[in-house]
Amino acid sequence: MSVARSLLLFALAALAEIGGAWLVWQGVREQRGVAFIGAGVAALGAYGFVATLQDDPNFGRILAAYGGIFVAGSLGWGMVVDGFRPDRFDLVGAGLCLLGVAVIMYAPR
Repeated sequence: MSVARSLLLFALAALAEIGGAWLVWQGVREQRGVAFIGAGVAALGAYGFVATLQDDPNFGRILAAYGGIFVAGSLGWGMVVDGFRPDRFDLVGAGLCLLGVAVIMYAPR
């Protein structure tokens, strides 16, 4: 699998998981209703499926690397959807997480 395809799968997984969690949050915390919660649960299920499409056979490696994508993606989602303004420590931390993704997934073995 190419690095580009792998990163695309990680991005799709992040969209599904972060979007799903946001929908559940909206349904419960913002009292937007059961439809938001149901859509969130469906999106979270889609995340679980998309994660299985990575070529690497090691569940732990895929989920560990995805963790870094999740951190950076969550900050990005907050910026775009909720108007969150990360500080320099948020950005440095996300950068370190993405560096970890690169080492875990794409370092030569």
